[in-house]
Amino acid sequence: MFRKLLLPLLLALVAGCATPPGNMIPQPASSFPADALVTQRGVLTVRGRQFTLNGYLATSATGGQRLIVTENFGNVLADVLVKRDGTVFVIRSGRAFKREWVRRFVAADLQCIFGESPRMDCPGRQLSETHFVIERRRYKLDLQIVETRPGPQPAELFDESRKLTP
Repeated sequence: MFRKLLLPLLLALVAGCATPPGNMIPQPASSFPADALVTQRGVLTVRGRQFTLNGYLATSATGGQRLIVTENFGNVLADVLVKRDGTVFVIRSGRAFKREWVRRFVAADLQCIFGESPRMDCPGRQLSETHFVIERRRYKLDLQIVETRPGPQPAELFDESRKLTP
């Protein structure tokens, strides 16, 4: 009896599971056009404190992704460019977000939601086509897409050597 159960059990362990874990954001997020301007609203929870954020994401099929995160009064907290090859450029970081934090977490969260290839380190859920929750060890990001305007974006947005004027 034990031998009859052992082979199917070993096959199941070796083959693994065909469905992704329930706490991973599915990829790719095909509901977003390759060229677009996406406006987002988010709530960042860190150590029990909540902060509201606005995000403006320009996507380009050839240039990559440029995300600008602002607070409610318009001050820039993070400006990051992720090229198509995955190279991350922190164009600007505000007082609240350290440069390394922007590189490590903001860019990673951007790729979790809008990246083209599956990532294994995307701890979160997609609640609808426009609502995402990312839950990392030290913070939680509740992000909602407010508007998506398809169309090509200016090429200078994807040039890492150019900063936008405030």
